[in-house]
Amino acid sequence: MIPEQSDLWFLPLGGTGEIGMNLNLYGHDGAWLMVDCGVTFPKPGRIAADGTVHHRGEPPVQMADPAFIADRRERLAGLVITHAHEDHVGAVPYLWPLLQCPIYTSRFTAEILRRKLAEFDLLHRVPIIEVETGQSKQIGPFSVQWLALTHSIPDPNALMIRTAAGNIFHSGDWKLDEQPLVGHGYSPKTFTDLANEGVNAMVCDSTNATVSGHSVSEAALHEGLLRATRTAEGRVVVTCFGSNIARLHTLASIARETGRYMGLLGRSLINMSGAARAAGLWDSADQLINPAHLGYLPRDEVLAVATGSQGEPRTALRRLASGTHPDFELEAGDTVIFSARAIPGNEESIEALVTRLKELGVRVITAEDADLPIHASGHPAQEELELMYKWVKPAIAIPVHGEAEHMETHADIAKATGVPRAMVGRNGDLFMIRPVPGIRRQVVETGRLGWHKEGLVRVE
Repeated sequence: MIPEQSDLWFLPLGGTGEIGMNLNLYGHDGAWLMVDCGVTFPKPGRIAADGTVHHRGEPPVQMADPAFIADRRERLAGLVITHAHEDHVGAVPYLWPLLQCPIYTSRFTAEILRRKLAEFDLLHRVPIIEVETGQSKQIGPFSVQWLALTHSIPDPNALMIRTAAGNIFHSGDWKLDEQPLVGHGYSPKTFTDLANEGVNAMVCDSTNATVSGHSVSEAALHEGLLRATRTAEGRVVVTCFGSNIARLHTLASIARETGRYMGLLGRSLINMSGAARAAGLWDSADQLINPAHLGYLPRDEVLAVATGSQGEPRTALRRLASGTHPDFELEAGDTVIFSARAIPGNEESIEALVTRLKELGVRVITAEDADLPIHASGHPAQEELELMYKWVKPAIAIPVHGEAEHMETHADIAKATGVPRAMVGRNGDLFMIRPVPGIRRQVVETGRLGWHKEGLVRVE
C-alpha cells in the first residue's frame, strides 16, 4: 500500500476510538509521516474501546503496534511529536529501534524525550531536530509548520501539513486558554489564515466534545487553590498531573503568599520541573526545597506537591496514605487537595485513596466538591471546537483522540458549524482525503504491544 503523488491519506494506528497511545500516519507521494508515538496504562477489568477486557498480568505499559509502518520504514520520512504528554511521546524509547527515523519537536518536548531516551541508552542514537513555533520543516514530501496552541503542558503545537496534493490541519491536544501562564499563547489569526489558504481536512482532539461551554483557564485556579491552602491548619499536599508546569507555578506563588515551603514528591514532577528549567520555562522566583526537609518543618509551613492524582500504585500520594513515604507522614488535620479530575477507569482507585486519607483524619478537597475551580482541563469543550471550525473552515472534519461517543458528538459539532463533511472511523481505517474523499475500513491490522523486562510483547 503505497500512496501516489495525487494521494493524501490519514491512517491512525492508535488513539482513534480511544483516549491514549496516539500514533498517526499521513501518506503522500510514496512516503509516510508519523505524528506522535504514545503509551497507555491499562487498568485491570477496564474494557477498551475495541471491546478488549484488560486483565491482571498484562504489561503495565502498552502502545500501538507499529508493524505496518515498521515493515515500511524506508518510506517513513520522520516522526513529529506535538507535545510531551505520555500518550503522545511515551512510546518513542520502546518503538524507535523499529522505526529509526529522525524526530522533530519543540524544545521542552525534546528535553523530556532526551531524558526518556537516556534511560534506554538511545540518547546518542536518535536524531532529534528542535523546531521553533511558527517554523516550517520539509520532511520528505511533507512541509510541516508548527503552530502555537495552548494545552496543560508547555509548548504544545498544532501542525499544518502541506503537500502537493492538499493541506491537513492536525490539532494535537489543545484548548483555547487566554492566560496559559507558561509558554506561548495562541492567536486566532493563525487559524483564520489557514482558512484563507485552504484546508482539506482537520484532524482534531475529541476528548471533551461532550462537555458544554468553554474550558477553564489555568489563571482562574489561583483563587480556589489559595483559599483551600489558607484555610488549612496542618500540612497541605496538592496532587496534580506532573506535566502541568503552569499548575506548579500557581502553587509556588501560593506557597509564597501563605508562608509555606514547597517541595515536589514524585519522580515525574521532579523530572518535568527539571525539563522546564532546561527549556527556560521555570520562573526563578519559584523556589523549591529538598523534599527530604519537609518532615522537619512545622506542619503549617509545608506545601508538598505529589504525584498520584489518579490513585496509581507506588506514587507519592499512595505512599503518604499508607504511611510508607520516606519524607514525612500525614497526620490528622493535614489537607490533601486533588487538583485533577479522574481519568475514566480510575474512579475506583481514587475513591479508595480518598477513603484511606479520610480514615487518617486528613481533610480532602476534590475538584468536584470545591467551591471555586481548582482544576482546569487541557482539552477543548464544545464552544472551543465551534470556534476552531469557524476559524479553519476545513472541507472535512476527522475527529480523533476520543472514544466513539466523543467522536460522534465532535462530528455533529463540526457539521453544525458548516463543515461540509465529517468522517468518523477508528484505528486501522484509511481516511482518503485526496483525490476522492472516503474511508476504507480496517485496511491495516492494528493491536497493542506491551513492555516487559525482556522486551516488547504483543498484547492479546
